[in-house]
Amino acid sequence: MSHHWGYCEHNGPKHWHKDFPNAKGERQSPVDIDTKAVVYDPHLKPLSLRYEHATAKRIVNNGHSFNVEFDDSQDKAVLEGGPLTGTYRLVQFHFHWGSSDEQGSEHTVDKKKYPAELHLVHWNTKYGEFGKASQHPDGLAVLGVFLKIGNAKPGLQKVIDMLDCIKTKGKSASFTNFDPCGLLPECFDYWTYLGSLTTPPLLESVTWIVLKEPISVSSEQMSKFRTLRFNAEGEPEQLMVDNWRPTQPLKNRHIRASCK
Repeated sequence: MSHHWGYCEHNGPKHWHKDFPNAKGERQSPVDIDTKAVVYDPHLKPLSLRYEHATAKRIVNNGHSFNVEFDDSQDKAVLEGGPLTGTYRLVQFHFHWGSSDEQGSEHTVDKKKYPAELHLVHWNTKYGEFGKASQHPDGLAVLGVFLKIGNAKPGLQKVIDMLDCIKTKGKSASFTNFDPCGLLPECFDYWTYLGSLTTPPLLESVTWIVLKEPISVSSEQMSKFRTLRFNAEGEPEQLMVDNWRPTQPLKNRHIRASCK
């Protein structure tokens, strides 16, 4: 993208609509999950996550967050079931977090924020590649996982240990032999709704699946996220914190739940 967007006062979410008209769309994300208004849907299937052959390739600081990227040329790590029709391949995951443990998640539950939120991004294989899939209403599926402060998450530590290598924008490092299952909670009960990417260009092509059960991470693990920088090496220093978009109007959408 040629447009320079970010999370600072001059280029943050309140400015995005100037360059990205989708910002004012009908199915924008994130949203507040009002548990009293959520509708239980008995027709929703259980989620099927087959990540055992996931092939992580590299970790990169893109100036907005950090991505762990996967080989998505074959069905090595896929998401099926739930509200989805078809097979969705895992292409990357990233996090959104705050400047403190008080807030940082994008989705809220009854207006409450978590310290951070993990997004595992998948694309619908019927479209052949991520770029094409992102242009279709059913093209992408993002699995959202909340992080809460508690015991350290062993499955996260390998990621945390790499952050010193990608401190500034544009830095990347090889990152292999990583099992994303280590980032998931035990229970896969979820909320689901039709939404968008939460970063520009804010494409309205995402089926959101937000897990109800958060994972536990330690304050020490969380504080390591905040050592990253928005800036490239040699530029004025900007701590990478509060890289989240505020909740958007639900408009005419409904959030469904997989369990009562």
